[in-house]
Amino acid sequence: MSATSPVAHQPHVSTHHLARRITAGVTGGTAGGLVFGALMAMMGMLPMIASMVGSDSAVVGFGIHIVISILIGLGLTVPFAGLLSSYGRAALIGLAYGALWWVLGPLLIMPTMLGMPLFMVDATATWSLMGHLVYGVTLALVAVRILKSAHER
Repeated sequence: MSATSPVAHQPHVSTHHLARRITAGVTGGTAGGLVFGALMAMMGMLPMIASMVGSDSAVVGFGIHIVISILIGLGLTVPFAGLLSSYGRAALIGLAYGALWWVLGPLLIMPTMLGMPLFMVDATATWSLMGHLVYGVTLALVAVRILKSAHER
């Protein structure tokens, strides 16, 4: 491969940086998931999450919710950690990311899985939007703290 090849100029993510991105996604996703999960528990929404796997247990629903929260956290931090350069920017990105997952999750994917109408926006969906926004901001702020701590060492 020649030195002028576009591939030669792409930034390399070291194993250390990838591990930091994964840590940021798992930790941020868990933190956001715990906050959002508490809101979902208060609203009685966890059995509906559990119904995606044929259960009606709030505990099962909470477990599924945390796993999804971690995966979505990784979906932000592994490919896009470079965007999380400051707390202000991370908060804005977190809001946008939470809103995106509100559309994808409770308005599209979950209704498709459960045979419900798509893009149904009612009072429950509005509360869900608030939860997704809180999740996204929490995820991004925790992630940026972890990513910044790598640069401070």
